[in-house]
Amino acid sequence: MKFVSIIMGSKSDFDVMKSCSDTLEEFGVQYELIISSAHRSPERTKEYIATAEAKGAQVFIAAAGMAAHLAGVLASKTIRPIIGVPMKGGAMDGMDAMLSTVQMPSGMPVATVALGKAGAVNAAYLAMQILALENEELRMKLMEDRISKAKKVEMDSLEIETIL
Repeated sequence: MKFVSIIMGSKSDFDVMKSCSDTLEEFGVQYELIISSAHRSPERTKEYIATAEAKGAQVFIAAAGMAAHLAGVLASKTIRPIIGVPMKGGAMDGMDAMLSTVQMPSGMPVATVALGKAGAVNAAYLAMQILALENEELRMKLMEDRISKAKKVEMDSLEIETIL
């Protein structure tokens, strides 16, 4: 079974990351979702990565705020793609999390998406695009979604546009 693994550094991240799991569900993509901290539960995190890989995790999504080392810890323990979702909060309102997630050393890549809900949704889409490399059905669903989004823009414009 191939699936996406979503790991959050704390329960406070769930309200935002629910958008990620909801997006995966809309496309029928299986996922696991857990809370595990790079700092407060490093052994749990390490053990989970190995277990998830053995069960079929293809992509890991890591959501964390402040020092946000969760994505980096995952990158150090697997060669599967890691997508980091920096979370808002703390004294720097997420800027520290964004910098911690995006500034990975050479050879330890973490794809970093936007802060907050947009990042959570985009993490799901990026994970699905990775899975779609070997899943034609998912690739078609993603293509249909793009077409639908383009049509919505046109319809929204028709309601208000003025063209000379």
